[in-house]
Amino acid sequence: MMVVAKSGFNISASAPTDKCFSSANGTKSPTTLPLNNSFLNLDQGDPTVFESFWRELNDECTVVIKGSDLLSYLSDTGNVCWFLLPELRDAVKRLHNVVGNAVTEKKHIVVGTGSTQLFQAALFALSSPDSPHPMNVVAAAPYYSEYKDEVEVVLSRLYKWSGDANVFDKDEAYIEVVTSPNNPDGTLRGPVVKSRAEGKLVYDFAYYWPQYTPITHKADHDIMLFTFSKCTGHAGSRIGWAIVKDIEVAEKMTRYIQMSSIGVSKESQTRVAKIMQVICDNYQNFGYAESKLFFQHSKRLMVKRWKKLNEAIKQSDVFTVAKSQRAYCHFTKELSETYPAFAWLKCKEGIEDCESYFRKLKIITRGGERFGADAKYARLSMLCKDEVFDEFLTRLSNIKWVSN
Repeated sequence: MMVVAKSGFNISASAPTDKCFSSANGTKSPTTLPLNNSFLNLDQGDPTVFESFWRELNDECTVVIKGSDLLSYLSDTGNVCWFLLPELRDAVKRLHNVVGNAVTEKKHIVVGTGSTQLFQAALFALSSPDSPHPMNVVAAAPYYSEYKDEVEVVLSRLYKWSGDANVFDKDEAYIEVVTSPNNPDGTLRGPVVKSRAEGKLVYDFAYYWPQYTPITHKADHDIMLFTFSKCTGHAGSRIGWAIVKDIEVAEKMTRYIQMSSIGVSKESQTRVAKIMQVICDNYQNFGYAESKLFFQHSKRLMVKRWKKLNEAIKQSDVFTVAKSQRAYCHFTKELSETYPAFAWLKCKEGIEDCESYFRKLKIITRGGERFGADAKYARLSMLCKDEVFDEFLTRLSNIKWVSN
């Protein structure tokens, strides 16, 4: 059997263009060309899908910062995380209270430059410099592809990457990263390591928001990581936060961020606090227009995209996609399916390397081996701009399965 594309992509002369498309090597080009002549970069989860919503709220979310504002390193010296602005701390707690996805009472909030910095801070805080061996860091495959690279790039003697948590059986201390909903496949997860050795858990809840998954419970764990980029789409602000139970762990995480960046941008914190306040105000002011309720709007977008993707996959009959889970959502008060930020596709027999196959269609993806899985899998972002997503669906729909 083989897979072929129908002749042409059936694109009209007035096809949309993208001034910043990807070239064959993944770099950006300033040239304006029709999208059907360019590479589509679906490798990265750049959350530009929510841009139109925030454009409508430009005035409400505008922040004015004077030249004399925010000069000091310090924000709140009475707090464990001394560079965390009190208004951001309060906004984080308020947002979690509105959504109901995490317990913040009697916990410490640590702010970081995205959840990437907080991940490293958590590993630093949970490792011991007195241990004769580096702490093992594991995650269940398919795991987020950057975990391995982020652990190995620092060449730390405190911790090391030890692979798939499903098969970890060493009688050694470990840190298991639990990603729920999981990146890349969107599944809801818990810890899986069965070793009798001492283990510590870090929960990565980057996608535990109502547009991606049912909010099944208020998460209440020792260390929980969140990121504003996937919550609202404001990836450029580079703000993440950790909700931490133990004060000593929170202090060590704060110490790590102090040593690596001497705190976190107050300009970003101010902007994020304002946007969080706007989200919460819109939900808590009775009678507010539903069109301005962010999570309802963003969930409709994700539902629409997943419906279109499933139709295109069915039409091509070349790929399968991870099955959606269904559960009761305490935020929307209804049964809901998952609508992950990424599509985790598997090629049918006859295609051994899914990433390479997509590249022939000028679609840049991230191959399964990066996630500790088989090369037959590839991860594709569902968060790109409308014109890129529509062109991707056109190419996908024009693939057809043919018997030799």
